[in-house]
Amino acid sequence: MDTDFRVTGRNAASLFALTIHRGDGMVLLGMDWKNGRPPIDFVGFAIQYREPDTDFFKTVHNRIGFPGQPVPEDGIRTTEAPIQKFRWVHFPFSADLPGKFTYRVTPKFMGAAGALTSGEAQEAELALMRETIPGKLNVAFTRGFVSSQAFVRNFAADEPTIITLVPPDGDQGLDFVPTHADAQRALAWMGFEARAETLALLDRARESGAEVRAIAYDLNLPEVVTRLEALGDKLKIIIDDSDRTDGHGRPNSPETRAAERLIASAGAANVKRQHMANLQHQKSIAVRGGISTVLYGSTNLSWRGLYVQSNNSLAVHSDKAIEDYFTAFESYFTAKRAEDFRDSPSSAGWIDLGLDGVDAKVAFSPHSDANGRLDEIAADIDTAESSVFFSLAFLGQMTKGAIGPALGRALERPDMHVMGIADAEVRAGNLGLAVLTPDNRRRVVRASALTGNVPPPFLTEPSGLAGVDGNQRGTRMHHKFVVLDFDKPTARVYLGSYNFSEPADDENGENLVLVRDRTVATSYMIEALRMYDHYIFRVASEANDGAARPLELKRPPQPGGTPWFERDWTDPIRARDRALFSRAE
Repeated sequence: MDTDFRVTGRNAASLFALTIHRGDGMVLLGMDWKNGRPPIDFVGFAIQYREPDTDFFKTVHNRIGFPGQPVPEDGIRTTEAPIQKFRWVHFPFSADLPGKFTYRVTPKFMGAAGALTSGEAQEAELALMRETIPGKLNVAFTRGFVSSQAFVRNFAADEPTIITLVPPDGDQGLDFVPTHADAQRALAWMGFEARAETLALLDRARESGAEVRAIAYDLNLPEVVTRLEALGDKLKIIIDDSDRTDGHGRPNSPETRAAERLIASAGAANVKRQHMANLQHQKSIAVRGGISTVLYGSTNLSWRGLYVQSNNSLAVHSDKAIEDYFTAFESYFTAKRAEDFRDSPSSAGWIDLGLDGVDAKVAFSPHSDANGRLDEIAADIDTAESSVFFSLAFLGQMTKGAIGPALGRALERPDMHVMGIADAEVRAGNLGLAVLTPDNRRRVVRASALTGNVPPPFLTEPSGLAGVDGNQRGTRMHHKFVVLDFDKPTARVYLGSYNFSEPADDENGENLVLVRDRTVATSYMIEALRMYDHYIFRVASEANDGAARPLELKRPPQPGGTPWFERDWTDPIRARDRALFSRAE
């Protein structure tokens, strides 16, 4: 059955099945052979797509080709160099076009002489850029693609180019002006829908004269601060002033300077500095008055948050959600210490977001011991039936808490498909990422994964940006979400500013959202899978000994040899992966 989050190919004559899962600005294509294994001469899939209101198909390009096949700078069309995978995440450059995209996937075969032939294709269509659940909520991601081949080829001839788009240090943020020749196009591409959602919400608030409440951890982005200034006394804001991590309380920090500017525009009574027992870690905006929207998620109002890191925002459209947020905001604003907020009704437990037909709720930290959410989330992970996907910044630094052990238990279950990434310290003060694979292995990828021994035809990528302390910390993944059972009616996702740690539960100001909905869970699952694939390739590249060898597609094997797809049938985990994403139900 086709739905708004999943469509299937309907060509009965085709030898393979196709299921397309809708993300936000991206799709996951899942393919599987209908009867047994593919024939030995099967060499992959050609992928094409037609944009809305056009009458021609564009062809997805492959970065690698068959042995001896020349590889142009922009890759080879997959009609000539097929994709040798049974799933593929496609992120169209113009994913913001309204209307439906049509995808055509064609199996390709190679004869003894090396000529390619085509089998029966599958086609299906779906919309990419629209509200996730119209009128109720919208999932929005940054691209998080600074360290990617797409960014390098589109906007950067070499690594130093990144500092013409974003400041090398957060302290320079409020004064930084991009000098890149194509800065506006590049920043819109990098910030993607999360940027568009944030800026548009503030613009609509100013135009309508609405009241705005905002809580900011990082605040160093001029295009946000100037919009907040334009709100005048309609704005009431809390800005973090902690010194433990990013030095927000320093006299000349961007957050202190932004606070001074907003005091001038909104009035001193409308601006508060705060850090609860540790951090005021929220990144949230709420607008009331002709507009009823709350913006939750992991996206800091900073250069790094919108343009470098992988982040998410969730826009919730509900009068009840607005009133509950405004109530929680006042509890934060009037709190003199963390205990004051812990004693408030806003900290007591889950609060329904008031979305008709959608089971969604929010919790605000810090919690008391009796009202904490951490053990509840871990217990829910234990109840997952088919899959767990996650992207969890700072989990590796939070040594206490129930989430790490719960993920470990899920990885040990032979019936569960568990995939995700978390941060990992590779040496003192420097962060990389840990990729946790379904075979229960932990593989570390460093910030510099594709800056040295890069396998042709791939290019050197930017490795990250400095932090306020000048260290090359390379923190590019900043999500905090866990997706459970995306493929079942019980699908749910936990998300927010909440770091899934004990400090997030009982010390910091945080928001944690739980949505039980397959459309939303599918969007977050695809983002987790997209990031997993992005970084597992870099893990494999780092593991190579000696000079990097060119990556090549495999031709049909000689007698007695194995085809490229052998492990997709003989490895039970890869076989499960193939089945999970290609089945219609």
